[in-house]
Amino acid sequence: MQINENNETGERGAWLGLAAYLSLSAFKLAAGWATGSAALIADGLNNASDIGVTVAILIGLRLSRKPPDHNHPYGHRRAETVASLVASFLMAAVGFQVLIEAGRRMFGQEDIAPPDPMAAAVAALSAAIMFGVSFYNSRLAARAESEALAAAAADNRSDALVSTGALIGIGGAQFGLPWLDPLTAAAVGLVILYTAWNIFYSSTLSLTDGYDEKKLSAYRATAANTIGVLGVKEMRARAHGSHVCLDLTIFVDPELNVVESHRIAETVENRLKRKYRVLETHVHIEPLERA
Repeated sequence: MQINENNETGERGAWLGLAAYLSLSAFKLAAGWATGSAALIADGLNNASDIGVTVAILIGLRLSRKPPDHNHPYGHRRAETVASLVASFLMAAVGFQVLIEAGRRMFGQEDIAPPDPMAAAVAALSAAIMFGVSFYNSRLAARAESEALAAAAADNRSDALVSTGALIGIGGAQFGLPWLDPLTAAAVGLVILYTAWNIFYSSTLSLTDGYDEKKLSAYRATAANTIGVLGVKEMRARAHGSHVCLDLTIFVDPELNVVESHRIAETVENRLKRKYRVLETHVHIEPLERA
């Protein structure tokens, strides 16, 4: 039940982002054409492309709520990780698009007239809204520990930076600094690519069954400090969406009977589930050989 509640929380944040992108992309495209601001039009197109990112995340969150079936005995929670991976590709495409456009404007020969100052107000409002959406989704992602929503929050933050870059560029054009627009756009493009890389790395690490060694050490310490456990022989972990599945082998006193050994294993499982977001724990028991 708690897992489904967390996914529903994640969907709420994704729907908020989708509503923001739909309204802001239409608003910025219309304002960009009306004021003659190329930066604002590019920002609006960026938001339009982010609609695809948000839809991918919503699909991933919805699929992750499906119960286990014969093909997915562990459930479908990794759909959330796949959604994050798709989001990283779409964000990278936007980052490259921003960099290419910035380079074209920086080294092009055309003389672009400064846009209407009203375009700066639109960019400022858009940046404020997207920073607010990013902050809201970041808090929801932390509470629900949702990979996909964390990716959405990072995308929201990138879009706020794009709008900030458009604002700086439009302002610079008003004060006779047309080079400031493409230079700022290039910096924003690099930020977007860096964010996309971080999301890509985290998603691929999870999908290839890689795991953070620091977290694994913490799980091992919790198991080792359980009463009745004489040592941890081995431990493996794999991410499953926003949760983790653990396989571990512990040493116990060889004089214990089956019931007592089983009780220790259950205690280990319960401690790990209470302290961390452990979905399933498989504990194998071995007697500690006496010298």
